[in-house]
Amino acid sequence: MKGTTVPFFVKLPHQMIFKETVIQIVSDYIASSEYYLVDVNVSSDNRISVEIDAFEGVSLDYCIELSKHIEAQFDREVEDFELEVSSAGLTEPFKVLKQFEKNIGNEVEVLSKNGIKISGELTAANETFFTITIEKKVQAEGAKRKVIVNEDITFNYNDIKYTKYIIRFK
Repeated sequence: MKGTTVPFFVKLPHQMIFKETVIQIVSDYIASSEYYLVDVNVSSDNRISVEIDAFEGVSLDYCIELSKHIEAQFDREVEDFELEVSSAGLTEPFKVLKQFEKNIGNEVEVLSKNGIKISGELTAANETFFTITIEKKVQAEGAKRKVIVNEDITFNYNDIKYTKYIIRFK
Protein backbone atom coordinates (compact mmCIF):
# COMPACT_ATOMS: atom_id res chain seq x y z
CA MET A 1 0.00 0.00 0.00
CA LYS A 2 1.83 2.93 -1.28
CA GLY A 3 1.15 6.26 0.34
CA THR A 4 -0.56 4.89 3.45
CA THR A 5 0.66 6.37 6.67
CA VAL A 6 -0.12 5.26 10.15
CA PRO A 7 -0.20 8.10 12.65
CA PHE A 8 1.83 7.58 15.76
CA PHE A 9 2.52 9.71 18.75
CA VAL A 10 5.86 10.16 20.32
CA LYS A 11 5.71 10.83 24.01
CA LEU A 12 8.56 13.11 24.81
CA PRO A 13 10.42 12.28 28.00
CA HIS A 14 9.21 14.41 30.86
CA GLN A 15 11.55 16.65 32.73
CA MET A 16 12.49 15.25 36.11
CA ILE A 17 11.31 17.23 39.12
CA PHE A 18 13.89 17.27 41.88
CA LYS A 19 13.05 16.56 45.52
CA GLU A 20 15.20 19.50 46.64
CA THR A 21 13.11 21.85 44.46
CA VAL A 22 9.86 20.64 46.04
CA ILE A 23 11.35 20.88 49.55
CA GLN A 24 12.37 24.50 48.86
CA ILE A 25 8.92 25.41 47.45
CA VAL A 26 7.12 23.88 50.45
CA SER A 27 9.58 25.27 53.03
CA ASP A 28 9.21 28.79 51.64
CA TYR A 29 5.41 28.54 51.64
CA ILE A 30 5.03 27.21 55.19
CA ALA A 31 7.86 29.27 56.73
CA SER A 32 5.57 31.86 58.33
CA SER A 33 2.91 29.38 59.43
CA GLU A 34 2.55 26.85 62.24
CA TYR A 35 3.00 24.01 59.74
CA TYR A 36 6.20 22.03 59.30
CA LEU A 37 7.47 19.69 56.63
CA VAL A 38 7.57 16.00 57.53
CA ASP A 39 8.55 14.36 54.25
CA VAL A 40 8.79 14.80 50.48
CA ASN A 41 9.10 12.00 47.96
CA VAL A 42 9.50 12.37 44.20
CA SER A 43 9.49 9.18 42.14
CA SER A 44 11.28 8.77 38.81
CA ASP A 45 7.94 9.29 37.01
CA ASN A 46 7.29 12.57 38.89
CA ARG A 47 4.81 11.35 41.48
CA ILE A 48 5.21 13.94 44.20
CA SER A 49 4.14 13.19 47.77
CA VAL A 50 4.32 15.92 50.42
CA GLU A 51 3.59 15.33 54.13
CA ILE A 52 3.10 18.24 56.50
CA ASP A 53 2.04 18.52 60.12
CA ALA A 54 1.32 21.11 62.81
CA PHE A 55 1.02 21.03 66.58
CA GLU A 56 -2.71 21.78 66.27
CA GLY A 57 -3.30 19.40 63.34
CA VAL A 58 -3.63 19.94 59.59
CA SER A 59 -6.76 21.17 57.85
CA LEU A 60 -7.89 19.88 54.46
CA ASP A 61 -8.15 23.49 53.26
CA TYR A 62 -4.47 24.08 54.01
CA CYS A 63 -3.49 20.91 52.10
CA ILE A 64 -5.48 22.20 49.12
CA GLU A 65 -3.84 25.66 49.36
CA LEU A 66 -0.37 24.15 49.50
CA SER A 67 -1.15 21.79 46.62
CA LYS A 68 -2.28 24.71 44.43
CA HIS A 69 0.85 26.66 45.36
CA ILE A 70 3.15 23.76 44.42
CA GLU A 71 1.29 23.17 41.14
CA ALA A 72 1.65 26.86 40.23
CA GLN A 73 5.45 26.53 40.44
CA PHE A 74 5.62 23.99 37.59
CA ASP A 75 4.61 24.07 33.93
CA ARG A 76 2.59 20.96 33.08
CA GLU A 77 3.66 21.36 29.43
CA VAL A 78 7.25 20.78 30.54
CA GLU A 79 6.89 18.65 33.68
CA ASP A 80 4.13 16.07 33.76
CA PHE A 81 3.49 15.16 37.41
CA GLU A 82 1.08 13.82 40.00
CA LEU A 83 0.87 15.61 43.33
CA GLU A 84 -0.42 14.51 46.72
CA VAL A 85 -0.30 16.78 49.75
CA SER A 86 -1.36 15.25 53.06
CA SER A 87 -0.95 15.41 56.80
CA ALA A 88 1.45 13.01 58.47
CA GLY A 89 -0.25 9.70 59.20
CA LEU A 90 -1.37 9.28 62.81
CA THR A 91 -0.09 5.72 63.00
CA GLU A 92 3.04 6.26 60.90
CA PRO A 93 6.51 6.38 62.50
CA PHE A 94 7.85 9.81 63.37
CA LYS A 95 10.23 11.24 60.77
CA VAL A 96 11.24 14.65 62.14
CA LEU A 97 12.08 16.17 65.54
CA LYS A 98 8.93 18.33 65.59
CA GLN A 99 6.79 15.17 65.56
CA PHE A 100 8.58 14.03 68.71
CA GLU A 101 8.07 17.49 70.27
CA LYS A 102 4.37 17.46 69.30
CA ASN A 103 3.88 14.12 71.04
CA ILE A 104 5.53 14.93 74.37
CA GLY A 105 3.05 13.76 77.00
CA ASN A 106 1.59 11.08 74.70
CA GLU A 107 2.09 7.34 74.80
CA VAL A 108 4.46 6.07 72.10
CA GLU A 109 5.91 2.77 70.95
CA VAL A 110 9.65 2.52 70.27
CA LEU A 111 11.31 -0.31 68.37
CA SER A 112 15.07 -0.35 68.87
CA LYS A 113 17.48 -1.60 66.22
CA ASN A 114 18.23 -4.62 68.42
CA GLY A 115 14.54 -5.63 68.27
CA ILE A 116 13.31 -4.47 71.68
CA LYS A 117 9.84 -2.88 71.65
CA ILE A 118 8.98 -0.53 74.52
CA SER A 119 5.90 1.59 75.19
CA GLY A 120 5.79 4.59 77.45
CA GLU A 121 5.09 8.30 77.74
CA LEU A 122 7.29 10.52 75.59
CA THR A 123 8.70 13.03 78.09
CA ALA A 124 11.53 14.83 76.28
CA ALA A 125 13.06 15.27 72.83
CA ASN A 126 15.93 17.24 71.33
CA GLU A 127 18.19 16.98 68.26
CA THR A 128 20.25 14.11 69.72
CA PHE A 129 17.95 11.94 71.82
CA PHE A 130 14.48 11.48 73.28
CA THR A 131 13.20 10.05 76.56
CA ILE A 132 10.22 7.92 77.41
CA THR A 133 8.96 7.11 80.89
CA ILE A 134 7.78 3.58 81.55
CA GLU A 135 6.03 2.11 84.57
CA LYS A 136 7.74 -0.87 86.19
CA LYS A 137 6.78 -3.14 89.06
CA VAL A 138 9.66 -3.62 91.47
CA GLN A 139 10.05 -5.39 94.77
CA ALA A 140 11.08 -2.77 97.29
CA GLU A 141 13.51 -3.97 99.94
CA GLY A 142 11.56 -5.29 102.93
CA ALA A 143 8.18 -4.84 101.21
CA LYS A 144 5.73 -7.69 100.75
CA ARG A 145 4.24 -6.48 97.47
CA LYS A 146 5.74 -5.02 94.33
CA VAL A 147 5.27 -1.30 93.79
CA ILE A 148 5.01 0.62 90.55
CA VAL A 149 7.87 3.01 89.83
CA ASN A 150 8.59 5.22 86.85
CA GLU A 151 11.79 4.72 84.91
CA ASP A 152 13.14 7.06 82.23
CA ILE A 153 14.72 5.46 79.19
CA THR A 154 16.69 7.65 76.81
CA PHE A 155 17.22 6.74 73.16
CA ASN A 156 19.59 8.09 70.56
CA TYR A 157 17.74 8.43 67.23
CA ASN A 158 20.45 6.32 65.54
CA ASP A 159 19.61 3.38 67.84
CA ILE A 160 15.95 3.02 66.87
CA LYS A 161 14.04 1.62 63.92
CA TYR A 162 10.93 3.68 64.67
CA THR A 163 8.87 5.60 67.19
CA LYS A 164 5.14 6.06 66.72
CA TYR A 165 2.09 7.35 68.55
CA ILE A 166 -0.11 4.73 70.23
CA ILE A 167 -3.83 5.17 69.75
CA ARG A 168 -5.86 4.05 72.76
CA PHE A 169 -9.64 3.80 72.81
CA LYS A 170 -10.99 4.00 76.34
